[in-house]
Amino acid sequence: MAKTAADTIYVLNGPNLNLLGTREPETYGHATLADVEKLCAEACAKYGFKADCRQSNREGELIDFIHDAFAKKAAGIVINPGGYSHTSIALHDALVAVKIPTVEVHISNIHARESFRHHSFTAKAAFATLAGFGIDGYRLAINGLAAKLGVKAKP
Repeated sequence: MAKTAADTIYVLNGPNLNLLGTREPETYGHATLADVEKLCAEACAKYGFKADCRQSNREGELIDFIHDAFAKKAAGIVINPGGYSHTSIALHDALVAVKIPTVEVHISNIHARESFRHHSFTAKAAFATLAGFGIDGYRLAINGLAAKLGVKAKP
C-alpha cells in the first residue's frame, strides 16, 4: 500500500545538526544525523508512518519545509530547531499558522545550559517539548505524536 501524505511525519532539523557526531560530542554525543534519521524511520514505521527527514542551516528553508508539510497534509512534525529555538519568531509563526501537531526536540537539556538557551519561541507552537534524552528524544517525540494522533503501534 502506498503511503499518503497523511501517513508522513516531517522530522526537521535546524542549524548545525548536520555536524552531529563531530560537533561538541560531550554535549551532543557521537550519533550522526544519519543515525537520527534511521531512528526516526524505524520509530515511524512502528505506527505505519513514513519519516520525511530534512535538515537546513537556513531559517527560511525550515519555514519552507513547514509550509510543505502543510501543503502535503502531513500528520505531524518533529522539529529540532537548534539555535533558532531561542531566536526565531518566524519559525514559531510558521508552526502556529499550519496547525500541524508538533513536538519540539532538543538533544541536550537546554535548561541545564547557558541562560540564553532557557527560552524557546518554537516550544510555544508545539504541544510538547523533549530535552536532554539525546537522540532518543526523537523516538519519544514520535511515540508521543502517535499517541496524540490516536495511532497505535502496528503488531
